[in-house]
Amino acid sequence: MEFLNEILALGPTVMMPVIFFILGICFRLSVGRAFEAGMLVGVGFTGINLIVSMLLNSLGPASEDMVERFGASLTVIDAGWATSAAIGWSSPLIPLVVPGAIILNIVLLALKQTQILNIDIFNYWLILLPGSMVYYETGSLMLGTAAALILYLIAFIIGDKTAPAIQKMYNIKGVAFVHATCGVYVPIGIAVNAIIERIPGLNRINLSPEGVIQKLGVLGKPITLATILGAGMGILAGWGVGQCAFLAVQVAAVMILLPKMVEITVEGVMIVRDQAETVLKRIFPGREFNIGMDTALLIGEPCIIATGLLLIPATLFISIILPGNRMLPFVDLASIVFVISMVAPFCKRNMFRIFITGLFIVTIALYAGSNLSGIYGVAADQANVRLPSNVTSTELGNLVSAYNTPVGWALVKVGELIGK
Repeated sequence: MEFLNEILALGPTVMMPVIFFILGICFRLSVGRAFEAGMLVGVGFTGINLIVSMLLNSLGPASEDMVERFGASLTVIDAGWATSAAIGWSSPLIPLVVPGAIILNIVLLALKQTQILNIDIFNYWLILLPGSMVYYETGSLMLGTAAALILYLIAFIIGDKTAPAIQKMYNIKGVAFVHATCGVYVPIGIAVNAIIERIPGLNRINLSPEGVIQKLGVLGKPITLATILGAGMGILAGWGVGQCAFLAVQVAAVMILLPKMVEITVEGVMIVRDQAETVLKRIFPGREFNIGMDTALLIGEPCIIATGLLLIPATLFISIILPGNRMLPFVDLASIVFVISMVAPFCKRNMFRIFITGLFIVTIALYAGSNLSGIYGVAADQANVRLPSNVTSTELGNLVSAYNTPVGWALVKVGELIGK
């Protein structure tokens, strides 16, 4: 247990190269080629994390100043995904859920019920957190583990179903995403897209990156849009000209650099993936396999970054006007970009439809987070996690997580009923 925690504490930038090196050796790559693949993935993820951290560090203060400026007085504070990850990886369910999840993947592969070999182990926290909440409500390790693995199974089903569309849109073959947050929101994107298709006028709005560039020229290019959106965020935060300009350049840098880092990561992934395909097809003729990865690979797409930035002030505004909402989006405002990453292919890369879908997603997350703030606080107390220095509220939640998705919320509420 302690050894596992030490390994996980190293984070995906160290875990992923090691995992890919081992996979490469298992699939009969030479030591040198396996090392190259692992290091490319590690370098790519390091770059992605650095750029995302730069984005979060830039947008975080702007988001906080917007919250203060608009005077939102909500009692449940969004403590951020890192807090939730710490809660999940401090769970007493780890000895049951982690091996259970690995065995579940092996069984699904053996029974030909999935094409995915999921190596995104760090994001097990997404299933550990709601499982822990069920455990603290019921006192049953078995029920908590069952809740976590049910959520994981649903994420697998969605990962398999969404893989072809995601691979086509993002131009990455052999990769899929078993993500208990982003994946669970895909049906919402499908539903929103279907509804908009049937509404005259709205169904003709097409804001794809290419269409915007064609209509606006240089003003529609990703770097220009990012600059405008970054400056706009600074203005909404009440910042001066210098601060707005700095934020504009930072956001533009993210728009340009992030896809480059994704390319490096995918290059390493493809070395192992292609070799794995060769070996597995020899052993299992006629079968296709995908490697399960983190959705960080998807957020370099211009339509995702641009729409995610637009959703930040929109989410803050929604949180204030929603009747019955008690959650204040705070630490995770800049992480909203992740929740729309898997829905984009099902909204035809149309930023208008992705944005509308995003509004529905954050509405659900706010209401579910408000409703489950009590048991989330219990889980945080039991894990004895250190909260971000700017979070002082006694009522806590997390905007971008799995426990406040429709499936996560339902599992926790069932646990609550059993606990009574």
